[in-house]
Amino acid sequence: MFLLELNWLAILIGFVVAFAAGALWFGPKTFFPVWWKAMGRSEDEPPGTGNMGLVFGLTAVGALVQVIAVASVIHFVDLAAGPVGPLGGALTGLLLGIGFAAASSLSHRLFAGHGLKVWIIEVASDVLNYTLVGLVIGLFG
Repeated sequence: MFLLELNWLAILIGFVVAFAAGALWFGPKTFFPVWWKAMGRSEDEPPGTGNMGLVFGLTAVGALVQVIAVASVIHFVDLAAGPVGPLGGALTGLLLGIGFAAASSLSHRLFAGHGLKVWIIEVASDVLNYTLVGLVIGLFG
């Protein structure tokens, strides 16, 4: 099974990098206030009114799945064309971020009535994360 052939140390590091980058991106001093307002929420309204352990846990699971997916694509590219290296890994992550995260979420945000600003803030984080993960995976290739 190819999953056993993946570099799990690179996956773990990529996961930490993606999770940290997402935390910085949506931090109180970065894009969170703009995103929150664009979502139609007031500054006084607390985020995550549900179980925050569940919110962060499922966010972590989603991030791990994304990292494994990027590592899998890079693994198959490596098999077909040889090692991609850090630049090729970053480019692979960038293309996956644009092709999957950005393209697939656009209609969801627009039909939900959140608008382009929300989509741009969210998808820019996703594309950055995919690119960083690809870079990390490519470094270990």
